[in-house]
Amino acid sequence: NLFVSGTDYKALVEAGAIIIDVRSPQEYDGGHIKGSKNIPVNIIQREVASIKKMGKPVITVCQSGARSGMAKGILKGAGIEVYNGGSWFGLRSKI
Repeated sequence: NLFVSGTDYKALVEAGAIIIDVRSPQEYDGGHIKGSKNIPVNIIQREVASIKKMGKPVITVCQSGARSGMAKGILKGAGIEVYNGGSWFGLRSKI
């Protein structure tokens, strides 16, 4: 059920939300959601300004949901509307 988490990811994406995959470039190259941006969690702090400039909600994803949760905390602290999409594979099936 799409609404179990309380977040309709499909609607967010249709409204222009940006999916940020916070895994390593190697992991990202191994498979990712089409159209997502790869900004590894260890450098996301320095990308905050450019992410903020996009002016869109953000959905973070990784392999399991742990790194995307950390990234969510960083972006939320910067005042960005952000959702933890959990695993990229799981999110892909919801959108």
